Amino acid sequence: MKSLPAAIVLLVCPIISIAQDSGGSGPDFEGRYEFRSNHDPNGIGKFYMDREIAQVMGFAGAGWLERKTREQEERLSLMVRSLKLKAGDVVADIGAGSGVISMLMAQQILPRGKVMAVDIQNEMLLRLRRRSRRAGIRNIKPVKGTIKSPNLKPESVDLAIMVDVYHEFEFPYEMMLGVSRATKIGGRVVLVEYRMEDPTVPIKLVHKMTEEQAIKELRQPEFSLKWTETVNVLPWQHILVFTKQKSGT
Repeated sequence: MKSLPAAIVLLVCPIISIAQDSGGSGPDFEGRYEFRSNHDPNGIGKFYMDREIAQVMGFAGAGWLERKTREQEERLSLMVRSLKLKAGDVVADIGAGSGVISMLMAQQILPRGKVMAVDIQNEMLLRLRRRSRRAGIRNIKPVKGTIKSPNLKPESVDLAIMVDVYHEFEFPYEMMLGVSRATKIGGRVVLVEYRMEDPTVPIKLVHKMTEEQAIKELRQPEFSLKWTETVNVLPWQHILVFTKQKSGT
């Protein structure tokens, strides 16, 4: 594997330790989450469906999101093309960060489409607003979410996408319930996640997901999401596509 720039080593170096079940403090009161005292140092010690939730990348990581090598490493333009966006689409970029993906998608859905750029960090939203203004992009709307909700109107978006974000949700069940409710019937929910199946992907283990795990977690009857396809065109990531079904189908 080629050496990586020093500025991003902390974020992308593979880790050595792996979370183990030590009994910990047990499940939460609803039984969805379990807390373990012996866990991956890059995780938060909270487990969902036997997967440890990763630490959130804070505002200090914005520069890494905007790094010049990202297009070469992750092929962002190819990822956006793979979404097959249409003019007029309303797209929710959940965990938008500083807006790198939002800005790419915004260009594809003109003239009437818009991007709802959701993030829980005010600093990220401010940075996104400044960057989109400098680029002359006017069809991005910053939205302040919470750790449990994207704060979007019911059935208001054609596509909800989470790029390298889902594995960091502190409350994945609650967030995906909100994302599902915000997606129109027939609309799509897309996870882009680093492939855990590939040991050569230079990302910390707790920040990767397998296709099987992602499908298992989104296959909750309350979400009404059906796995449609996995697009494997990117060097490091899966593109997992789910379609919103009518309730009971």
